[in-house]
Amino acid sequence: MAYFRSSDPLVVAVLCAPLSPYNADRSNLSQRFQAPSITHPFGTDDLGRDELTRTLVGGEISLAVGLLAMFLSVTVGVLLGATSGYFGGVADSLLMRLTEAVLAIPQLFVLILLAVFFGTSFATIVLIIGLLRWMSVARLMRASFLQHRERDYVMAARALGASTRRLMWRHIFPNATGPLIVAATLGVGGAILTESALSFLGLGIQLPTPSWGNMLRTSQTTLTMAPWLALAPGGFIFLTILSINYIGDGLRDALDPRGHEGA
Repeated sequence: MAYFRSSDPLVVAVLCAPLSPYNADRSNLSQRFQAPSITHPFGTDDLGRDELTRTLVGGEISLAVGLLAMFLSVTVGVLLGATSGYFGGVADSLLMRLTEAVLAIPQLFVLILLAVFFGTSFATIVLIIGLLRWMSVARLMRASFLQHRERDYVMAARALGASTRRLMWRHIFPNATGPLIVAATLGVGGAILTESALSFLGLGIQLPTPSWGNMLRTSQTTLTMAPWLALAPGGFIFLTILSINYIGDGLRDALDPRGHEGA
């Protein structure tokens, strides 16, 4: 698919981080603040570490947070949305009121509060972001299950004695995966931005482990002396989010062409 090509170089570059001749955490004070060159394409930081290597390693961390947080949020959203849409009634009312209540809470404030209370380890950041980004998936799945639960193929399977679990996960769910894939793809970009914002505020991934957010934070103090320290992680964040949004738009067009025509 053509719309995946925009992200290929970024993914390949990040996955090739272990092949770098430099150690992302090894200091070399004799090479502090070197400008971009053939030896160090993105220059070096305040401790003489290769900025390109740290940016690629930081990309591994940021992408891992985005993917794992998205997986968690999709899992929670699918379970709650499917339950709400299939059973309806009281379950639907309670779960949708819960979803609306969580949506009404300022997410950044809650993220900061939870990070302060529960720490800033990798697993904690993934859990915090994942558990605060499931609401749109839940509403999407609820709408899909409401749309499909009374269709002929579901009614026929129910008449043949199919169990509730089989009806939900073998018949309805496969027909609802199109919009879910689009939402999950766009959710990765949102999770990466959220992690970057938390790390920029000092409440995400902590140094010396690099992530794009904490690299941007440390570059603030040397912005006039070494502007390349901000350009590298900032540029990768921009290109990654742009690529993910491009993929999401392509998937939306491919999986829901009617929605594109009606827009």
